[in-house]
Amino acid sequence: MMAQSDPVAGDVFVALGANLPSPGGTSPMETCRAAVVRLSAAGIRVTGRSSWYATEPVGEPGQPWFVNGVVRAASGLGPEAILAALHRIEAEFGRVRERHWAARTLDLDLIDCRGLVRAGAPGPILPHPRLAERRFVLAPLAELAPGWRHPVTGATAQALLDRLPARPEAVRLAGQGPSALPQGAEFLDDRGRPH
Repeated sequence: MMAQSDPVAGDVFVALGANLPSPGGTSPMETCRAAVVRLSAAGIRVTGRSSWYATEPVGEPGQPWFVNGVVRAASGLGPEAILAALHRIEAEFGRVRERHWAARTLDLDLIDCRGLVRAGAPGPILPHPRLAERRFVLAPLAELAPGWRHPVTGATAQALLDRLPARPEAVRLAGQGPSALPQGAEFLDDRGRPH
């Protein structure tokens, strides 16, 4: 986990997740780590990162669990350019957008961009419209930025997290791998095999 401080005006928050190996054979964990590096190369300078979390998939049953985390960043780019950069990075790691709840090699979501509130078109909806419903985003966000407040409701990430049902589950990974997974949960390794 990288160093943290309370968020200030100007912070950008990006959620990362993956549950399939990339076409290059990297595991979901390795893909997420590599994506953090790619963000800085795309003009989105990472200034903090949450722990990695193992999270239960939402939507389609039978998928492997996800690796998820959140980064805090600084960027001179506008929301449209940040979102375009996130989509380019996803494509570099083999992301194909076919179905809404499908398993994926990489998912990068712009969660909050400097506290902006936007209805979308043109550009992204800000803050992310499903942010308050997603344990896999709120758990790492609450860890990384305990002072962050939802730009519309004013609620902290922890307050939003406390309102959610216990499922789907999000488990902070103590080490580098899936050792803390609940019974029955599985990741895919770099060859697409459960472990």
